Amino acid sequence: MAVIRALQLLADREVAVVERAEPSPPGPGDVRLRVRTVGLNHIDVWGFRGMAFAKRQLPLTVGAEAACEVIALGDGVNTLAVGDRVVPYAALTCGTCRFCVRGQDNLCANVAGVRGFHVDGFAQEITNHPARLVVKIPAGVALHDAACVAVAYATVEHMLFDNAQLEPGEWVLVHAGGSGIGSIAIKVAKSIGCTVITTVGSADKVTKAKALGADHVINYREDRFEGVVRRLTGKKGVDVVFEHVGADTWAGSLLSLRRGGRLVTCGATSGPSASINLMQLFQQQYRIIGSFGAPLSATARALDRIAAGVTPVIDTVFPLEGFRAGLERLEHRDVFGKLLVDL
Repeated sequence: MAVIRALQLLADREVAVVERAEPSPPGPGDVRLRVRTVGLNHIDVWGFRGMAFAKRQLPLTVGAEAACEVIALGDGVNTLAVGDRVVPYAALTCGTCRFCVRGQDNLCANVAGVRGFHVDGFAQEITNHPARLVVKIPAGVALHDAACVAVAYATVEHMLFDNAQLEPGEWVLVHAGGSGIGSIAIKVAKSIGCTVITTVGSADKVTKAKALGADHVINYREDRFEGVVRRLTGKKGVDVVFEHVGADTWAGSLLSLRRGGRLVTCGATSGPSASINLMQLFQQQYRIIGSFGAPLSATARALDRIAAGVTPVIDTVFPLEGFRAGLERLEHRDVFGKLLVDL
């Protein structure tokens, strides 16, 4: 029996490249994928730390975000062809509940888990996946760029447009501009004509964020970002806050909003608990929107945006054996842009 390489989580904080049996031929409705590149995200860090929010069995093949090539088709698959380059959607949604039917896949009522987090993921040379849960990569889009889409770029697309409804000409505060999603958010917001303020944690990242096009860059280790934002906006505040840091920035993020402003949040890397002044909330008429993952449609829109020239920022591409080093850099925020792993 043929074997493939896979990167597996053996125990909390213990990963290894192992050999395992090649999967069986794809079943009806499935495609066989050769995985080319995997993207690293904080969801991988959570899994690495043992923070899975559902039952899982170890060893577990990791990787929730990938760019792949179709190498075989299961019965009934007529929307794809061998040789197509695709991005797989990691959430194993049912496709039939009311949320899936209306295109809100990330609210699926019967999701069977997220690949790389609850069930085996994409950090393996060959895998099978439902054909309905892959999106073709447009011609001209590099595989490394496509490997940033399913989790990171699609999350930004969903946050800024489906949820915050960002419009050209608005002011937006993007936290952690050196992160994978932060760097993408800067480029996307600038591409539609927004004024972008971003926060970073070092002088080196200040320079890099300005090079991306950010109009104003705040080193949060030197200045209270909310005070700078109020000054830059003439005490009015920004239209949108792109929040994913959590406890450390929550209060300042609310103070950075204009009346009627929108805060959209998808993460809590500095801690999940924060307080809110209810009088401030209703008097200022803030809109606070939680955002988790993205619908499949956001993956397609993100790929189209990349094809139009708004590419993600890639920091480093590791070999498969470098996965742990990449996770450790994510944990320590020693990154500007996306970290990838080539198989």
